[in-house]
Amino acid sequence: MNQVISEITQHQLKTDLPPFKVGDGVKVHTKVREGGKERIQVFAGIVISRKGSGIQEAFTVRRISYGEGVEKVFPVHSPMIDKIEIDKESKTMRARMFYLRGLVGKKAMKVKEKRLAKGSH
Repeated sequence: MNQVISEITQHQLKTDLPPFKVGDGVKVHTKVREGGKERIQVFAGIVISRKGSGIQEAFTVRRISYGEGVEKVFPVHSPMIDKIEIDKESKTMRARMFYLRGLVGKKAMKVKEKRLAKGSH
């Protein structure tokens, strides 16, 4: 990225993000505006990709809803993201998990998991 752009956007980068990676189960808390009110909506699923760097970094979360696969792309440093919680850590051998799109049922949400110690959330 251009050095001038990176200097300008440096103060907009979030520093309180947990270190999540592709394959992890996450809950993304986003701010949703409806009329004059604002509320928090949670989107839970598996991170299937991360791309970009700096202010343009984004990640894709996939979940199965009523038998249909749903994917959302979130900018990592967006002010509309309230927080990101890590549900499950996993061991993956890939940088992108697009093969999950072709799977059906329980297999579509199954990734090798690392067990989290109790109370480490």
